[in-house]
Amino acid sequence: MMKDWNKQPVKKSISKQQLDDFCTPHIKNKINSLFGPELAPEERAVLSQIFSTILIRRNIPQEDDILYYLEDDMRFQHSPFLFSTMEDAVERIIQAKEEEEKVLIFGDKDVDGVTSTVILYGCLKKMGIDVQWRVPVDNDSYGLSIQAIDDFEKEGGSLIITVDCGISNFDEIHYAADKYIDVIVTDHHNAPESLPDATVIVDPKTEDSGYPFPDISGAAVAYKLVSALRFSNSDFYNAELCILDISKKQDSTYSIDCLKIKNLTKLKELHESVIPGKTSFYDLKLPYFLQGQMIYAWDCENTKKLLKELFGSGIDFYLFDLRAEIAKLIPSFNTKSIEDIKNLSLIAKYHPEENTTINCLFNLYVTYTNMMIAKKFPENAADERKDLQLVALAAIADIMPLKNENRLFVRAGINSLSSDGPRKGLLELFSRLRINTEILTAKDLSWTVTPALNAAGRLGQADVAIKLLLAEEAPAREEKADEIVRLNEERKEKLLDISYKTQNLAKESIAEYNNKLCVIFDENIDKGLTGNLANRFMQDFCVPSIVFTKCNDIYVGSMRSNRGLIATDFLDSFGDFFINHGGHNFAAGFSFESSKYDSFIQKIKDFCSKTELEPESKEIMIDAEIPQEYLSPATFKLTYNLEPFGCQNSDLIFKTSKVKVVEAVKVGKKDPCSLKLLLDCGKYKFPALYWGMGDLLNTEINIGEYYDILYNMSRNYFNGNITQQFEIIDIRKSI
Repeated sequence: MMKDWNKQPVKKSISKQQLDDFCTPHIKNKINSLFGPELAPEERAVLSQIFSTILIRRNIPQEDDILYYLEDDMRFQHSPFLFSTMEDAVERIIQAKEEEEKVLIFGDKDVDGVTSTVILYGCLKKMGIDVQWRVPVDNDSYGLSIQAIDDFEKEGGSLIITVDCGISNFDEIHYAADKYIDVIVTDHHNAPESLPDATVIVDPKTEDSGYPFPDISGAAVAYKLVSALRFSNSDFYNAELCILDISKKQDSTYSIDCLKIKNLTKLKELHESVIPGKTSFYDLKLPYFLQGQMIYAWDCENTKKLLKELFGSGIDFYLFDLRAEIAKLIPSFNTKSIEDIKNLSLIAKYHPEENTTINCLFNLYVTYTNMMIAKKFPENAADERKDLQLVALAAIADIMPLKNENRLFVRAGINSLSSDGPRKGLLELFSRLRINTEILTAKDLSWTVTPALNAAGRLGQADVAIKLLLAEEAPAREEKADEIVRLNEERKEKLLDISYKTQNLAKESIAEYNNKLCVIFDENIDKGLTGNLANRFMQDFCVPSIVFTKCNDIYVGSMRSNRGLIATDFLDSFGDFFINHGGHNFAAGFSFESSKYDSFIQKIKDFCSKTELEPESKEIMIDAEIPQEYLSPATFKLTYNLEPFGCQNSDLIFKTSKVKVVEAVKVGKKDPCSLKLLLDCGKYKFPALYWGMGDLLNTEINIGEYYDILYNMSRNYFNGNITQQFEIIDIRKSI
């Protein structure tokens, strides 16, 4: 092992041309600013270049918008009204409020479902709506249930809103409709080919959702709905208006650009060229486009002058001066031309090809509107920050890809946890879990908080987690936090026990399924742990894994997938075999009747005989090779600046050669113990942890010898002190 790497490190080469193409003046300045003015210019330049090569090496400029890796401002998130059905959902909820209807929020039992429920419940309660919530408990199945509908009907309920579920509840939604109960589905799971006949469906994965980024969590969808509901309280809601811009070209033609806006989204655009004296006003599309609209222009006087040059004085245009309105909030804008504003646009610095005058005016109008709403409803900002704490937890727990606006959600949520402090319920839980919010990362939350909250649902008591987050009285929250911690310990013990009992069976099953799948059935497995167990076997054996158990004469299970096999596609290939099934590309669930066991096993075997998985990688991609002389405490900013890490943005992996081990000691009370090292890296010495590798001390790792290392950079908090450290991934003796 020590003579060579477990997996061969590979570093993708980056050409000077790639670097030059990527580092526009703005991006170069922005990346420089990330490393702070306290560094010497030479060190800042080196770290900035390393950081740029890391972004290129990860294909981020090609696969995502670089803006989301360099900016934190929440104004870069997508508008909730980009959902084609969002206005319908808002209107139905407003109707429920006006007609004093009873509303039920039906959620899921995992962290995403719990946080979705809490976010929406808080908003509807504040709106004065008669609202209640419900989630699956005990042995309840996933998704909206007939029993929940019957119980709600008895209470006189007329509107159900599902969160983090519902997209596959065909029968239940039809059943509700027969009882004159409307259902709004808000979900984020992969949508089936045909959709349930719900009153409204808001799901970014439906084909015609209109939403530009499909991979947000259920809690993020609930947050978008809440954002839209808050916006509906303003005078701007459903107000249609038009932005008009006219410019005179060198060839004496006039360019007319119009943009119709509603609820901060673009409805229609019109672009026309006009030759004075040769084009009749009534031959243009312009009068029909502007009919009945409020019309905004940046410089009303100049715009009226140009309109008069074009069409004479016989036609009156009633214009509102956008510059004057914005200047009431930002006085310095009163003297700025539109060209000045275009030069100031931050979005345009990332997307210069979109920096047209009409787009600039649209972005200004959106900014103006949001500022006006923030001024009128100052309480919204605090509520949104609290909501984003939950959205961040959901993104991490549900393993959402940390790209696009998910990065904004997680950063904003973690920043709020650090600066505002955890919201009620989380505060009590963080205290018991001894979470330090000073150096909080997404990884910290994924290892501590989300498993604890998930434990309640996995053991059939998701309601405990919701009560923790909604309880107004501190003693009630303290009690629920204690219960969550107890349930998490119980989950750990059960998982450890069943993992030990099924490990060998799991390993043996792989050969039975042609080395394509790991499949385990055991009636002793708690149905809430099938996902945990499937994930563990998938990681241990590097094949997609299926774990299922029997509950009330129904088989219930989970699938965790990798190596290119899409879990939902696999389950969809069974046709109408399942009672329920669905999920995400690499994590899904299912249930089927007890009489179908043999058929289920045979279908899996047939599938394995026909399919090929992507090959298991024998390489490990490194992000940067850093010589000892470039290692310093400031080097850790490479990692801090690319947080949050998680799905599709894995921890940075570095390589450094010929570091000397100057101290080494075993740490940890449980086997396998870990190895704590002190590494001499020239000018600086850094502590390092090699998890679970304590037995290598004095056998293959010795004090005084030199090693090449692959590692992550992290921070450790202990007894009030924050220490920078390496976390070793692999190590070999230096040649």
